[in-house]
Amino acid sequence: MAAEGSKSAVLAALVGNSLIAVAKFVAAFLTSSAAMLAEAFHSVADSGNQVLLLRGISVSRTAPTVRHPFGRGKEVYFWSLLVAVMLFVAGGVLAVQRGIEALQHPHEISTFAPNYIVLGVAFVIEGFSFRVAFKHFNVVRGSRGIWRSIRETKDSALLVVLLEDSAAMLGLVFAIIGLAIAQATGNDLWDGVASIAIGILLGFVAMLLATETKQLLVGEAAGRRDRAALRMSVLSLPEVESVGRLLTMHMGPEEILVNLEVDLTDGLTSNEVERVIDTIETEIRKVLPGAMNIFVELQTRADG
Repeated sequence: MAAEGSKSAVLAALVGNSLIAVAKFVAAFLTSSAAMLAEAFHSVADSGNQVLLLRGISVSRTAPTVRHPFGRGKEVYFWSLLVAVMLFVAGGVLAVQRGIEALQHPHEISTFAPNYIVLGVAFVIEGFSFRVAFKHFNVVRGSRGIWRSIRETKDSALLVVLLEDSAAMLGLVFAIIGLAIAQATGNDLWDGVASIAIGILLGFVAMLLATETKQLLVGEAAGRRDRAALRMSVLSLPEVESVGRLLTMHMGPEEILVNLEVDLTDGLTSNEVERVIDTIETEIRKVLPGAMNIFVELQTRADG
């Protein structure tokens, strides 16, 4: 269900950004606005990013094989990392470069009306895309704070769309402010300043995405609260004396690998041990429904 929500958010963002990109390029051509051209590059980068995310989501659902025994769930993290790189280069760097050129060689903005119309329409479309992503994000985060959820989420595709849409809406505000000041003062340099501000914003978002995605790609454990709940759940079983080493790692947004050492009570037969291990796996999946691969190791008293 979470994966379908992420895919819906990505598709909504792809359709919106594709339409917006065309409109922005037309407006930039008609008015010679640097800020509008920067926004057009931004929308093109976002559209390409959504295509990459859809590729990652699709491949991550591939069933395990001999070559990939744990599946390919982490592939969505790889494509998300590429998205961060594209956002930085195709969005942030180009926007800053275009803004600097506008400051060095200012072009008079012939008319402002088309820019305002396109930016207004873009804000509405981006707002719809953001609403879809934020609605799903709220379902995933539950009662946790927004910033904490951003730092702890394992769904990189949803994170990318959420932050991209947030940056897009804020970038539109920068563009509108820059154009309004340029029109009010008659100084077109403010248009270039707005373009640079948009580029810096995109660069910041790209760095945040790269940092969060890198941690997931390298291998990140389940949340502290989930690990504590897992220990308590297993310890509540009467046959379990103690829980030793607990290792977890996200193999994808909804797939978790769990390795657990347990010390069982004395006197259990082999059949009883098998039954207890099955019960432990059931308890783990109650706490972590995404636990697809569970390895339970018996810890003898000598080992303790």
